[in-house]
Amino acid sequence: MRQEAGAAYFAWGIEKDFGRMNKVANERQSRTRPAALLDFGLKIVAPTLGAMLGLFTVPGASAQEAIRDGRALYSSACASCHGDDGRGRTVAQVGFDLPLPDFSDCAFASREPNGDWFAVIHEGGPRRAFNRMMPAFGDALAAEDIDAILDHIRTFCISDAWPRGEFNFPKGLYTEKAFPEDEAVWRTNFAAEGRSEIESEFTYEKRFGARGQLEVTVPFLRADLGPGQGAQAGIGDVELAWKQTVLADLNSGTIVSLGGAAILPTGDESKGFGSGSVALEPFVLFGQVLPDDAFIQGQVFAGFPLSSGLNDELGWRAAVGKTWAVENGFGRSWTPMVEFLGARELVSGAETEWDIVPQLQVSLSQRQHVLFNAGARIPLDDPSRDTQFVFYIIWDWYDGGLWEGWR
Repeated sequence: MRQEAGAAYFAWGIEKDFGRMNKVANERQSRTRPAALLDFGLKIVAPTLGAMLGLFTVPGASAQEAIRDGRALYSSACASCHGDDGRGRTVAQVGFDLPLPDFSDCAFASREPNGDWFAVIHEGGPRRAFNRMMPAFGDALAAEDIDAILDHIRTFCISDAWPRGEFNFPKGLYTEKAFPEDEAVWRTNFAAEGRSEIESEFTYEKRFGARGQLEVTVPFLRADLGPGQGAQAGIGDVELAWKQTVLADLNSGTIVSLGGAAILPTGDESKGFGSGSVALEPFVLFGQVLPDDAFIQGQVFAGFPLSSGLNDELGWRAAVGKTWAVENGFGRSWTPMVEFLGARELVSGAETEWDIVPQLQVSLSQRQHVLFNAGARIPLDDPSRDTQFVFYIIWDWYDGGLWEGWR
C-alpha cells in the first residue's frame, strides 16, 4: 500500500467518523452555525490532515511500515470513538448514546480471540450482532493493517495475568477446558440401545479474577428400573469444582490449569442415581494451539470415594479438533472433534475402559455465544456397554443474554 493511499484513507477515516457524528447531531436538532463549521472542517481540514500523513513516518522506515504502524492506524481510524487510551469517549464527545467498550479493562478485553475482533473491524458491528454504529473497515484496511491495530489495542490491558481468548478452545462433550469461563452448559446423553435411560446435567460456570473459576454441576436422571418400579426420575450426585489456570503462554500456545471437585451424594443410590459416598476428584487440564485453527485439549483426573466400599479411579480424556468458519471466515463456525476417553479402577486386575467420541460443534447465534454440539460415545473395549448419543448447548452468558446476539 503506497503512502498516498494511506493519506487518502486517513482523510476518509476522519470524514466517516465525524460524518456519522454530524448525522446523529442533525437528527437531534436543526442545522446551526456549529454544524456549518463542522462541514467546513470535514471538507477542508480533513483532506489537509490526510495529506500530512507523512508526519507519522518513522525516520528510516518505509512507507508500508509507516502505514501499518498500529498506533498511527488506531489513532486515525479508531480513536475518535474509542479514545487514545482505549477507554472510549463520552456521549458528549462522540454525539451518540451508545456505551463503548473499555479496552483497558482486562476482564473484558482478554476474553475474545483476535479473530472475533478482526471480524467486527472488517465487517462492522452487525457481523456479530452488535450496533451498526461500529462501521466496517474491510474496504479501507488490509488484513495486515487490522492485525497491527489489534496489536496496539492489546497494549491497553497492562496485566499479563489474564489468559487470552485464543486459549478458549471449543469444548468437547466430556473433556473440560483449561480456560476459565463464564458460561452455562446443558448436556444430555441417552443410550442408543439396551436399558432406557436419559441423563442430563446442568453446569454453571463463574469466573473469579484473572484465572479462577467456580463450577456447579447438577445431574438429572430418568431410567426404567424394571417391573414394579417402572420409569423413575430424580437428581444425581451434585458436583462442586474449582479450577485455577497456572500457565497461559501465548508464545508457545499452551495453557494449563489445576483443580479439584467434591462430588456430593445427593442422588438416590437405591435407584442407581448416585454413589452413596462423597468423592474427591483432583484434575489437571491443558490445551495447545495447533496450526490452522486446530487444537488439542486434555484432562487427567483421579476419583477418591470416601466410602471404603468403593474403589479409587484414574481417568484421562483428550479432544482434537479444528474450526472452520463460513462466509470468508466471518460467519458461522463449525468444529469437528474427536475425543478419546479412558478410565480404570485402581485395583488389581481391573481393566481399562476405552471410548471414542466423534462429534461436531456449531455456533447457533450470530454473536457465536450460543453453541450446539452432538456426537456419539462408542465403547472400544467391551461390547456389553451401550453406545450413547450425546449433545449439549452452551450459553456464554458474559457475551450477552440468551436471546441477544442472534441477528
